[in-house]
Amino acid sequence: MVRGHRRDFFRRAAAVLLLAAACGATFAKGSAAAPKVLRYAFPNAETSFDPTQISDLYSRTVTPHIFEALYTYDHLARPIKVKPLTAAGMPEHSGDFRTWTVRVRPGIYFADDPAFKGQARELVARDFVYALKRFADPAKKAAGWASVEQVKYMGLNALRKTALDGKQPFDYDSEIEGLRALDRYTIHFKLEEPNPRFIFEMAASDLYGAIAREVVEFYADRIGDHPVGTGPFVLKQWRRSSLIVLERNPGYRERTYDAEPGDDDAEGQALLARFKGRRLPLVDRVEVSIIEEAQPYWLSFLNRSTDFIERVPDEFIDVAMPGGKLAPHLAKKGVQGYRRVASDVAMSYFNMEDPVVGGTPPTKVALRRAMWLAIDLNREIGVARRSQAIPAQSPIVPNTTGYDPAFKSENSDFSLARAKALLDMVGYVDRDGDGWREQPDGSPLALSMATQPALRFRQLNELWKKGWDAIGVRVEFRPAKFPENLKAARAGKLQMWHVGSLADVPDGQSALARLYGPQAGNQNLARFRNAELDAIYERMLVMPDGAERLALFDRVKRIAVAWAPYKYHAHRIFNDLAQPWLIGYRRPLFWQNWWEFVDIDTARRPH
Repeated sequence: MVRGHRRDFFRRAAAVLLLAAACGATFAKGSAAAPKVLRYAFPNAETSFDPTQISDLYSRTVTPHIFEALYTYDHLARPIKVKPLTAAGMPEHSGDFRTWTVRVRPGIYFADDPAFKGQARELVARDFVYALKRFADPAKKAAGWASVEQVKYMGLNALRKTALDGKQPFDYDSEIEGLRALDRYTIHFKLEEPNPRFIFEMAASDLYGAIAREVVEFYADRIGDHPVGTGPFVLKQWRRSSLIVLERNPGYRERTYDAEPGDDDAEGQALLARFKGRRLPLVDRVEVSIIEEAQPYWLSFLNRSTDFIERVPDEFIDVAMPGGKLAPHLAKKGVQGYRRVASDVAMSYFNMEDPVVGGTPPTKVALRRAMWLAIDLNREIGVARRSQAIPAQSPIVPNTTGYDPAFKSENSDFSLARAKALLDMVGYVDRDGDGWREQPDGSPLALSMATQPALRFRQLNELWKKGWDAIGVRVEFRPAKFPENLKAARAGKLQMWHVGSLADVPDGQSALARLYGPQAGNQNLARFRNAELDAIYERMLVMPDGAERLALFDRVKRIAVAWAPYKYHAHRIFNDLAQPWLIGYRRPLFWQNWWEFVDIDTARRPH
């Protein structure tokens, strides 16, 4: 793979223009009909295309277009509906939701790759078994192992423990009861505990899509650069933190556009009428540039170098969608606008293992709660976020089980007076008269918060700093690229950091993983541990949906606010724009794959 980094945002914007021109010229020479190319940008860099190494949204947006799970979500159905993708039908399960059996659809093949030595490689049951076992391999240090572990496949954790205790290679050939290929096409899952929502695990193509063992063994430690799946696209080019190019998988099976929008869903019905029966994917190529600065990111859309802008930067929202409506100058050009409250939450965390801000002593809890009371969320949303969000009250995000728009907590309160009184009460006072508080033992109180260099983060940092300065708490902001911060966060090396989380399933319990003790160092970046919460979390995993489970959601929310390992800032409003020649876009609620469902009208695109 060619590796490279663009030095600054001016070069990034220029590269988008040059790429568009170059690709257009190449295709014009090579074919009579111009291919359909989807061009857009990510505002943050990817990390890897090995599912075991992924913990960021942007990598997870790419991988489900390459790998495929057993099930998927209906692209147009609202409320959501799960349907077969590579499975031959819906799963069979026992009455206690512990045993699940799925049959893989015959005749599905992996994309051609040198690892297969010229042979066509059919997808079989053991490929899903192998893909899940990779997360258990201690040598992989898989980012998503904690999520796989909590599903409790019978025998999987014991197999992992054998490798750890014996300090030997993980035994992929050892058969376990929880993950078995009964025959070429039949998979048998057996779980230690009931899991009524297990089908959502089977619909996660971005992480748990099938992978061929011979591909992993062929590329070894370079497997993250060579993703090979059964999906609609193949990775054609990758310059890290710069450019990602996917092309239509020439061997992709015959799969057609089909969906089940509601009868009252005019938009969904129109899309179905237009595309029903069309072979997927609808486009031939996808080119994704990494443009981290907001201005060139926005300009790449305005100058028509990109066909789509996902999440218009807040600083340009008044130009793009003033008052929540598409700006007349864009509407006149045929631009399409899409707006909705996202299934996400923007939050900041404290490292609960840090000696200054972490832990459960009353002094530490008071410090965290005081710092959050000093953040004016209404001003943050109105100024830094340009009113493109609603205040968050808890970790549970809109559109998921457990979210209650009427729920109110101290999390969203703003009071400098209360913050100061709280700090005074537990002994954080200014002893030397320099304007900054010391710790109760008299030692300096100097905090650091990781951040990113982009303008949107600088604006947020300024607002938070203003509140913290007002209560006498000194915080230094340390910028770094997102992948660097993520790596440090997972290692427990950051004291504080601000991140976003987008739901990938319709059940709200996925958001609670950020508070679950065994997820410390993975989704639980705060490394928060609370015995009561962990017990509730584990109980909720096995419970069917209903009033009793909803009541437990409420209890977990209150525990989270009381101990304050996180500050939940806002649920963001996503504003997406598409050029007039991009047809068929609809923002997914929980999943990331949508590239195969959109079309490009090449006659309308400027040349």
